[in-house]
Amino acid sequence: MLDGMRLFGMGWSWGGFESLMIPVYPERVQTATKWEAGGPCLRLAIGLEDPDDLIADLTEGLARLAG
Repeated sequence: MLDGMRLFGMGWSWGGFESLMIPVYPERVQTATKWEAGGPCLRLAIGLEDPDDLIADLTEGLARLAG
């Protein structure tokens, strides 16, 4: 999924204007409750790109993931 994204780069957001995503592992840091969700977890930082373009990019990425 991540390799085919057109608008989302990979990385942590440091307050920039671009959209980014990165895999995260909440079970390693969550302390209040146990993380029990299955499957991958992605952290999204939404930038200033056109919302319709971002939605299309995410839709295509999720389709690849479900593949």
